[in-house]
Amino acid sequence: MNSDADIFKLCDHIRQTSFKLQSYFRHGHLEKVYENGLAHRLRKAGTTVIQQHPLNVLDEDGTVLGEYLADLFVEGRLIVELKACKTLLDEHVAQLLGYLRSARVEHGLLINFGSPRLQIRKYVLSDTMPAPASEALNE
Repeated sequence: MNSDADIFKLCDHIRQTSFKLQSYFRHGHLEKVYENGLAHRLRKAGTTVIQQHPLNVLDEDGTVLGEYLADLFVEGRLIVELKACKTLLDEHVAQLLGYLRSARVEHGLLINFGSPRLQIRKYVLSDTMPAPASEALNE
């Protein structure tokens, strides 16, 4: 999956799977239950999913400053950040955008299973992400 159309199909698949999971479990479980459930259902459908995948946090020159664990890293190109709270807040959005920017991943989904109504937001960072120093030197 490398085209923009593919990433949107992948996001639609994750949305549909999340909705089915929310319909079954409803709200009220811990985040880990939804993480395990979504990962399980996506894998059953043949999607590559890594749970708690370490992603490097890079400085602007490509220096590794640390790492964080993505709740789900899907198909090697989509960060899925899960929540199980009353509603999504600005700090949840800031968290995902920070992850995308620092790990230099373009696409992300923020999903909240804790609300009575499933909340899903898609974010894209492009053209604002500098290439890592090693890639910039090779161009």
